[in-house]
Amino acid sequence: MWYLLAVTWLRDKVVLVTGASGGLGQALAAEFAGAGAMVIVSSRNEDKLQALAQRLKNNGGQALALRCDIVDKAQVDALCTIITERIGSVQILINNAGIARAASFLEMADLLWDEVLRVNLTGTYNCCKAFLPGMVHRGWGRIINIASTTAKVAYSHVSAYTASKHGVLGLTRSLALETAKVGVTVNAICPGYLDTESTHENARRMADKTGKKLDDILKLFADSSPQKRLIAPGEVAALALMLASERAGGITGQAINVDGGAVMA
Repeated sequence: MWYLLAVTWLRDKVVLVTGASGGLGQALAAEFAGAGAMVIVSSRNEDKLQALAQRLKNNGGQALALRCDIVDKAQVDALCTIITERIGSVQILINNAGIARAASFLEMADLLWDEVLRVNLTGTYNCCKAFLPGMVHRGWGRIINIASTTAKVAYSHVSAYTASKHGVLGLTRSLALETAKVGVTVNAICPGYLDTESTHENARRMADKTGKKLDDILKLFADSSPQKRLIAPGEVAALALMLASERAGGITGQAINVDGGAVMA
């Protein structure tokens, strides 16, 4: 029932999905396009963006591809201007862009720390700063930050990623408090290990470093969940659609896990 209500309410809403060229970003874009929303897909990869937008259109959706590096505040501000002039204010912002690099703390280069924090945390800040004013002005909006279970608990060899996602969760909660009375909700989704190219790439790096087989590393990731499996991107996208619906107006400041029971908090 909630899905049908979400589809009805989201028709023609303007949705921006950052990091849309990756597996989760594509799933998010497809979910919202299927619900009738006008979906702007953005990332640094122009070719993948254009291909995604065309697929969404071929399936009957509304989509527009606009390249943007969210680390560059000027590019984010320019993106906001372009969208506003061509389509209208973004009503639903999904901060999905992010990077995850595995390295032990003592072996991690300072540049890696800087890059992960810039993309995952500062990039999310840049997008919220650019698109939140339009939501406040309209008296309605949804910000959905894609965090991680590492926003709540720590994992070895991902200190930069863990720190960045803890920051995203803190930002989510603070913005939820500041926007609680103006018709805007701000929530985080915390996936566990996703069945995406990024997860498989990290597994390959770990396999190369440890000498273990790739399948063994992927099984190790899957076994961290009581369900003993990786999470499908579509499961996260379905939750995002629910959080964006009008019926979810009372849900704000929350960090909802989609992890097969790996973190029960």
